[in-house]
Amino acid sequence: MFKPIYNTVMKLISWNVNGLRACLEKGFAEFLSTESPDILALQETKLQPEQVTFVPEGYCTYYFSAQKKGYSGTAVFTKREPDSVHLGIGDDRFDAEGRTITLEYPGFTFVTAYVPNAQEGLKRLSFRTEWEHAIRDYLCALASKKPVIYCGDLNVAHQEIDLKNPGPNRGNAGFSDEEREMFSELLDSGFLDTFRFKYPDLKGAYSWWSYRFHAREHNAGWRIDYFLVRKSDAALVSDALIYNRVYGSDHCPVGLIWEGTWN
Repeated sequence: MFKPIYNTVMKLISWNVNGLRACLEKGFAEFLSTESPDILALQETKLQPEQVTFVPEGYCTYYFSAQKKGYSGTAVFTKREPDSVHLGIGDDRFDAEGRTITLEYPGFTFVTAYVPNAQEGLKRLSFRTEWEHAIRDYLCALASKKPVIYCGDLNVAHQEIDLKNPGPNRGNAGFSDEEREMFSELLDSGFLDTFRFKYPDLKGAYSWWSYRFHAREHNAGWRIDYFLVRKSDAALVSDALIYNRVYGSDHCPVGLIWEGTWN
């Protein structure tokens, strides 16, 4: 296991904002100010580079836009400047959609991703499958060097406990056998779902709700937003959070309290 030079406690947050400009009008800046995370990762920013206007004070800010306008995109705000920043994973099929940002620090590597949706009828499942193989190889290579924190909208509810209505949704995008198995394979490669590590039997804990049928009002949701770490670093996981009272998107933020080290 990686031996830190010194320990600290970090608050890390991930949020699919479903359009950052829209979320800014619904309390995003206030949430950032109140929570003051050490690192905040965003997915589905839906911004082009020339549309980026939000640069929060006290943070190093990195955006990665999709080539297609109004689509996908990621961002990371961090209080400590990383040694290096990598936009994408080196595969043009996925990098053209602005899906991944990696920050490297001496003590750990932070990766956020907006995982492709398999879409209705699983019409994009083959693309999703190619992504899963590529990101697993990418993460495992990073994890061979130092602790890795992987977060984002991973677009899968892993177990039946992770969504309100598993029966009717079996086989749908985000709860297909194929996607669930690929997530299991990622965990089997040495990663840990931090929320289920801390709260293995907690029901009703969701991070996404459809805008239809008053789903959030009835808490008819899915847990598809995650923080993963190496199993060997489980002792550094102090807590895993779901900010289910925070609005502004069809997702709510999720968090990790990490007793790791920057150095």
